[in-house]
Amino acid sequence: MAGYTIEEKDSFTVIGLGVDLKSDYTDYAGIHKEKMDFWQAVSEDGRLDLLKGLAANDYVFVVNEAVNGKMMHYAGVMAGAAAQIPQEARVIQFPKGEYLVVAGEGATTEELSNTLTGLAFGQALPQAEGYAYVGGPNTAVEMGRRDGSLYGEMWIPVLRN
Repeated sequence: MAGYTIEEKDSFTVIGLGVDLKSDYTDYAGIHKEKMDFWQAVSEDGRLDLLKGLAANDYVFVVNEAVNGKMMHYAGVMAGAAAQIPQEARVIQFPKGEYLVVAGEGATTEELSNTLTGLAFGQALPQAEGYAYVGGPNTAVEMGRRDGSLYGEMWIPVLRN
């Protein structure tokens, strides 16, 4: 059983570079490969470092969102007050409200995101009685490094049902 909390969060904005995932939503191996290829590309070509230079903090956001019937996956940062948004980036709005929050660790950004996603959607959300995920963007947030591992949280917007 995954531990979780329900937290009130203010609205926030993420500047993200994204990829339209082409694999079927049930093709976990295909989705995983597309995400890994994307993260390798944005890390190697300097786009992720460019985003980090615009950030309000040191967090890296791994955002998943359905947009116009497409499964989108983003590498992002929390927007700074005067951030100049790159042309190829998307501004992703997270609403003020309650979020299901799950903490975890991983060796890499991808491992952290996969671990948090599995815990949040596979365990915590089903046991969060009285709350439902109603769609919208969700994010795994890489918050730092501790004892050689990355640590972070998954934030899923929820409503009381």
